[in-house]
Amino acid sequence: MAAPKVAARKPAAAKKTAAKRPARRAATKPMTKPAQGAKKKAAKPVGQSRIKTNIKALARNLDKAAQEARPIEQISATTPISLDQAYQIQKEAIALRMLRREQRAGIKMGFTSRAKIAQMGIGDLIWGRLTDGMIIEEGAPIDFSTYIHPRVEPEIAFLLKRPLSGRITPMQAMEAVEAIAPALEIIDSRYSNFKFSLEDVVADNASSSGFVTGPWQIPDFDFGNLGLVLSFNGKPVQIGSTAAIMGHPLRSLIAAARFAGEAGEPLMPGWIVMAGGATAAEPLVAGQYVELEMENMGRVAFGVSS
Repeated sequence: MAAPKVAARKPAAAKKTAAKRPARRAATKPMTKPAQGAKKKAAKPVGQSRIKTNIKALARNLDKAAQEARPIEQISATTPISLDQAYQIQKEAIALRMLRREQRAGIKMGFTSRAKIAQMGIGDLIWGRLTDGMIIEEGAPIDFSTYIHPRVEPEIAFLLKRPLSGRITPMQAMEAVEAIAPALEIIDSRYSNFKFSLEDVVADNASSSGFVTGPWQIPDFDFGNLGLVLSFNGKPVQIGSTAAIMGHPLRSLIAAARFAGEAGEPLMPGWIVMAGGATAAEPLVAGQYVELEMENMGRVAFGVSS
């Protein structure tokens, strides 16, 4: 009610001073200052809108590059972004996949082994979001033409039966695990020459493109140091151990729960958590048959068609 009264007084004052030119000139000066001030205040939301638009545009570029199997320039080459903004871009890109009716299926961890850190030159733990559109049937072929420069790495996967979020203990982590399986992750950076900064790779969903899981088993045995062999067409190309994943793969699951809590996206029952590469990633080419054999866990494989 007060606002209409103030607005009614101002026209009345203007009528009294309208006959006196000096007073009229004086009245115009203070009127211009609020108008200038109003423009300055309006600039803040416009700036925020531009930031949001930029994030959405960068997400669309990455999503389009993945769909078209076409490399693009690194974001950091033209647009400096923070790590928080990189995760925002990642989230927006996943939202585009979900608009195409994909559903969240879990998360993946990245740079969890010394081999991957040495290979990529990045030492910080990162994570990405998985969807059901990334699931590859065990033993089935993938179409090489739908990727840019794919690589594969051997991992161990967790299937959850309870939610996990925030800082948890190893016991709490194990209580939430339904089963574990040998797994293969196909990574495919959307950037030219598979080169990127930390922020670049986070924005690109940690290079996640697809994953294959082998036979699921109840984790009633020690899986902290299982030997593994990654083979192409029957020839070993990587030999390693699950101990390479942060000393024990369970630590990766604990870190995943912490990241999920910080993002406000709890790990859900039925989700899969990919623990991260146990060895360096190997480039894929058409015509390969890729197989991982893991001690006490069995085998998982897929083919690469031209």
